[in-house]
Amino acid sequence: MAQAYDVVIVGSGGAGLSAAAEAAAAGVRTLVLERAPLTGGSTAMSGGVFYAAGTSVQRQRGINDSWEEMERYYLTLNQYRVNPALVRVLCQQAAPALEWLLSLGVQFPTEGLYESGVDGVPRGHGAANGGAEIAEALRREAERCGATIWLSSQVTALLHDATGVHGIVVRGSRGDQTPVRAHAVVLTTGGFGQDPELVRRFYPSAAQWGPRTWAISCPGADGSGIKLGVEVGADLAGYDRGLLLLTPAFEKKLEVDPPHWLIYVNRDGHRFVRESAPYAVMAGVAGAQPAGLVFAIFDEASLRQSQPSPDVAATIETGLVTFQWGYDHMQAQVAQGKAVAAETLTDLARRTGIAADGLVRTVEAYNAACDRGEDGAFFKDASALRPIREAPFYAVQMVPAIICLTSTGLVIDTHARVLDPAGQPIPGLYAAGETTGGILGERYVGGGNSIANAVVFGRIAGRSAAAFSR
Repeated sequence: MAQAYDVVIVGSGGAGLSAAAEAAAAGVRTLVLERAPLTGGSTAMSGGVFYAAGTSVQRQRGINDSWEEMERYYLTLNQYRVNPALVRVLCQQAAPALEWLLSLGVQFPTEGLYESGVDGVPRGHGAANGGAEIAEALRREAERCGATIWLSSQVTALLHDATGVHGIVVRGSRGDQTPVRAHAVVLTTGGFGQDPELVRRFYPSAAQWGPRTWAISCPGADGSGIKLGVEVGADLAGYDRGLLLLTPAFEKKLEVDPPHWLIYVNRDGHRFVRESAPYAVMAGVAGAQPAGLVFAIFDEASLRQSQPSPDVAATIETGLVTFQWGYDHMQAQVAQGKAVAAETLTDLARRTGIAADGLVRTVEAYNAACDRGEDGAFFKDASALRPIREAPFYAVQMVPAIICLTSTGLVIDTHARVLDPAGQPIPGLYAAGETTGGILGERYVGGGNSIANAVVFGRIAGRSAAAFSR
């Protein structure tokens, strides 16, 4: 005989645990199913930044901010090509969600508040102990409120008929298939960065780099929840969207911020961006170059004095990121053919396919800017200006191939109900976080956008599913 719950939540990352806490707090029988042996998902693996406006942490720093300003920035950066109703809910509810996390014991110190986007306002709230702190607080709250969590339990199908979704089928650690009846199901399984086929179908901008493309999300972020929703008639939104980072693709190691003393040129040899531009926009700028080809150019002198910045060095110590621009490491990449070294810029251009005249002129202009101590073309900070004069000269192709998140997902409304292609809710089915589409746009608004989305709509999905189940 099938087991029965009021609400079943599939996935235990930030969205799933938020949904579980809210559903259980509403007094309904709540079950969380997690196919991994641990809860937390990609949220637990993240740096733990939460993007919000009008928070108590901001006020402690004397920052006067509002959800209206956050919404204006969010919509403008994404050229209004996102669902405005969902964005409004996110912007309005981000601060209350952060205050909720604070009440659960998550520490967001004022010194961890920073300008995580390109908006010039500190809205990135860094958790003192990273994403693991957020995930653990949510797990504790979900269990305190009475939610049951099953680990090593993979959902293989939704129970549904013409009247809606009525539960799930779960495969346990022994391979047994068990139906679990429920009045409502919430899909919070994350994105699909770990599934190459789904990346090819829904995120071709990332897939074009073939084996150099990889995802930093948890291993379970393979689109399973998206597939479950589509199987029962859900619509999708957010095609070819997500967050990519530029990488030399030497190894599958995370590097958020390559050195600013590099210069980036396209295949015409032209500089096209300030190399210190925020990672949130860099992939889009690079992808717009002819054939998407971008190269980092530097010389022997810069390489010999290459060291990670203090901020990067501190992050390296946590084990979250790496530094790929040390002298010995770069020589190894040259030996393997992953970087190019040449005695002249003309030869460097020939060996990389860059237009030689364009590269030579660009480097001459850049060296003159270094001599003046002022980058009149792209206004890079003077401290990052290093001339390119000492042979050998180096070129490294930079590709937007590190997938931080994917943004194609199930269409939801402001109540987190999953919609079909006609815009009608599928009764009993809800979703939140990276499993959904239409909220995260072509440009990542800033560090913490993903976790804010997960927690805000996870809470909404939990409350909505609980109300429906009653």
